[in-house]
Order: sequence, then structure tokens, then C-alpha cells
Amino acid sequence: MGAAEHTPVPADRDRYELPLLRATIGDQLRRHGLSQPHKPALISVTADGRRTVVTYRQLDAMANRCAHAFAHLGVIRGDRVAVMARNRIETVAAYYGALKLGAAYTGVNSWYRPEEAAYQLGHAEPRVVLADQAAAPVIDAAGSSQPFTRIALGDVTAAGRVALDDVPAGQPAEEPDVPVDEHDLAMVSYTSGTEAKPKGVMISHRNYLISTAPAWSWGLRTKPDDRWLFVMPFHTIAGIGSMTTLTMMGATLVLPETAEAGVALRTIEREGITVIAQTPTFYHAVSAHDRFGPSAVGAVERCMTYGGQVPAAVVEAWNRAAPGVLWGTYWGQSELAQLGTVGWFQTLADIPGGDPSWIGRPVSHLETRVVGPDGVDAEIGELWCRSPSVMRGYYKDPERTAAVLAGGWVHTGDIVRVDANGNLFFQDRRTDMIKTGGMNVSSQEVERALHQHPAVARSAVVGVHDERWSEAVTAFVVPQPGAEIGPDDLVAHCAERLARYKVPKAVHIVSELPVDGQGKVLKRELRRLGSKAAVT
Repeated sequence: MGAAEHTPVPADRDRYELPLLRATIGDQLRRHGLSQPHKPALISVTADGRRTVVTYRQLDAMANRCAHAFAHLGVIRGDRVAVMARNRIETVAAYYGALKLGAAYTGVNSWYRPEEAAYQLGHAEPRVVLADQAAAPVIDAAGSSQPFTRIALGDVTAAGRVALDDVPAGQPAEEPDVPVDEHDLAMVSYTSGTEAKPKGVMISHRNYLISTAPAWSWGLRTKPDDRWLFVMPFHTIAGIGSMTTLTMMGATLVLPETAEAGVALRTIEREGITVIAQTPTFYHAVSAHDRFGPSAVGAVERCMTYGGQVPAAVVEAWNRAAPGVLWGTYWGQSELAQLGTVGWFQTLADIPGGDPSWIGRPVSHLETRVVGPDGVDAEIGELWCRSPSVMRGYYKDPERTAAVLAGGWVHTGDIVRVDANGNLFFQDRRTDMIKTGGMNVSSQEVERALHQHPAVARSAVVGVHDERWSEAVTAFVVPQPGAEIGPDDLVAHCAERLARYKVPKAVHIVSELPVDGQGKVLKRELRRLGSKAAVT
């Protein structure tokens, strides 16, 4: 198995591998175990309300046991440890256990089919793979010819798999004596693969210690007494990255078994949740539930969102139920170790210029440029970034690494607008910009127009291949419950608000939009559906 790639490190690296001077993510967990041993780190809540509470001291001990178990199975510094499971306490322990050995964590999407999982496992070459009951058959099918050891999470018993607690029996809870430093990889986080095969983004311990965690403190106003409703999946940078930062800062994460609206509301109320960070899909579903109201969400202090725009009606509903709640809009990428920009508002009137595409301003550790097609700084263009949080590169992919880091900046692929005060407004992914009749159309702009219709709950807009227009602006719309709306009505609605070339050529009324595990709309699937509809 190939060892993880390393960048040049200080000549006196040995000094930084000693606990005296080093700064690693695992060291911070150990410190919390000593300084706040009884503080809840993780609270797992089942769908029927059963709770499991793990303190920082207990989590550190669990991570140490995992580290010793992995070492027994041959995991060494520079290896990868993979986990395919729904969010659970054991995943966090396995993550920290891997890092304490100098190995890197990679999470496998629990929704993957065997072929998808096989690609990531073959690319990452993990030494061990942990899987829960639902994922175990997928891992077995995906890894039949791969040499990793299969480890069971929960009640998984089958040939070829071993239980973590039995490897070997009586694991010590003491810190493993392994030289690890800030330049070692902490994670290889795979992108969603919306444009091509998923890319393995290499993130080191240093990214979080020197940049990401401070940016969260100053930018996202994170505090040790925060209680987070945590439903971001651990296979994503949003999930594993946020968990890393929050546990490094000593907050409490509440892990519901499911993100279903009813379970989420009960958990928010019973656990005294103060912070939520999720996609617009989540906030919409929760606000539409019968139990939604002040008694359930009144204690929430901050609602943060990413991956799209929260409709105005949803913001207003939450503000009525949780008076004083502060909304945060933020943007980030795996290549930046997650966090890039953040902005705060209480009402939509607080948003600069009233433009809902606002994604805030750069966090403290980030430099940005907005660059036009000619390579010159512009008001509208591609967002370029640099920061101590920038990834090491793409795993086993030097060509794409060189392309995205050309000129010493991360070329994000996102088109933004910048105003005179440094506020950034998201226009579109470069690959989602629709080229129709020689004109560029932002899919997000059309979606904002559609959301102004009272009968529209959700919408997504894509470009579909068209012989006349090159790409035809095509909308998919989910109506509000009980609402009746037709395609012609929505076309007329958009025609009143948009230039003629931006108005959808086709509108499809659907019951739901295809989304990934985080609730992000899968526009590649909509393009396929739109093309199929155009042909038939």
C-alpha cells in the first residue's frame, strides 16, 4: 500500500514529534480529557429517544483503545483507516484513534453502492475498513479483491469480519507512543464527484490547528458551551471537519440517529440544542412539521446554512419560533479544509443589498481574489483563495492538484460577485452556469426568482442540451403542500422578473428533488432527467 504523500517539513522535525512541542488533533482530545473530563463530548440519540452520553475523558480513552487495536492489525503512520457507517460515537473514536497513530481517516458515503465504494477503497488503499450493519454487505461486495481488514461496528457478525472490541482483548486506554506531528495527514476527504470521479482531498493536522479552528472561533462564533445538533455525515468534509473543530474547541455534539424532521425536533427540544448547521432542505422540512414551534426550537441561538439558499418563508417561520435567532450563511470547500466565508443576519433586511446570494466575507485566515476570464481582478469572476487551511493536494493526482493550485491560489470553480465592502455573492458553480443562445445565465438567479412565488417550496435550475439554444434553461419545482401550480404559471412569473433569455424554456413539477447525503441537489441527475424529457 502506498504511504500518504508528505510535503517538506522542518529540519528539526524530531523536536515537533515530541508531546512537548507538537500540535496535533489527537493531542487536543487528550487535553480535553484531562481538563474537562466530565464534559459531554458526544450524545447519541436513537429514533425512539434512547441516549448514550460520552464525556471527553471517555472519548479519549475510546480513541486510545482504537489506536492500539489498529496498531495490532498493522496500521502504521502514513496508512489510511476507512469508515463506512451512519454517524455514530464509534466513528469519532475510530477517527481519533487513526490520527493518534499518524494514520489518516477517510469516510465512505453510507449511501454508496458497491461499485462506488470500490472506487474509493481502491484509490485510498486503507489498511482497515470499519462498517456498520447496513454498510457491511456493500464493503464485502466492494472489497472482495482488496487486502484490507474488515472491522465490524455494532452487531455485525459474519465471516471475514472482526469486532473492534475483540482486537485484541483488553486494549489499554493509555495514549499510544507514536511520533506524530502537524504535517501528517489527518484525513483524505473525497469530494462528491459532481464533475468527475471523486477526488481525495489531503488535509493535515496543521490545517485545523493553525487556521480552521481559529477561523471557526472568530468567524462562526463557536463556544465551548455550544450544543450542536449534528446531522452532517462524517464521510463529508462538512461532517468530519466540523466534528474535528467542535471537539477541538470542547463543544458538545448531539448525534440523532436520523435527520427526519420529527426526530430532529424532539432532539432539539430535549437536548437544549443551541446551534444547527444544515442545508436549506433540512430547515424547510423541519419548519413544515406539525411539532415545529417555540417549545421545540425556542432555545436555538444560531442557524447556519450552506449549499444553497434558505427560502424567505422558511427564515420567517424560524424567526417566529425562535425569536432572536441569528442566521449564518457560509461557504467553503474541501480544498480549504471546509470554511471560507461567513455572514450573519437576523432578518432578510440585514443582508447587504437585499441580495440572497450573499455568502458573507472571508474568514480571518483567508485571502481572496475575484478573477475574470482574462486573469484580471474583476467584480464578477472565479473566486481564488489562499490560506494556511489549503489542502496538501489531491491524493494520487498531481495533475489536478497543479491545475487547481496554479499560481499559488486555489481556483475554486465558483463564480462570485464582490462589492466595494468585500461582501461576496455566490453566482454559480462554473459548471452550473448555463450558456444559452450565447448568453450566460446563473441557475441560482433563476431559482431565486422561482422562490418568490408563494406556491413554490423548492426549485432547482439546470441547463439541458438543446439544438437551438446550446443549453435550454430548465427548472424543476416542488410545490408547497396543497398548492396547485402549473408550468405556464411559473414561466409567466419568471418573465415578470427576469430578462427574456433567463426565463425557463421548460418547467417540470416534481414531488421531490434528487439530493445527496447532505441534502445538496444533484444537478447532474436533473440534467439527465431534463435530457430524457426533451427527447421523449
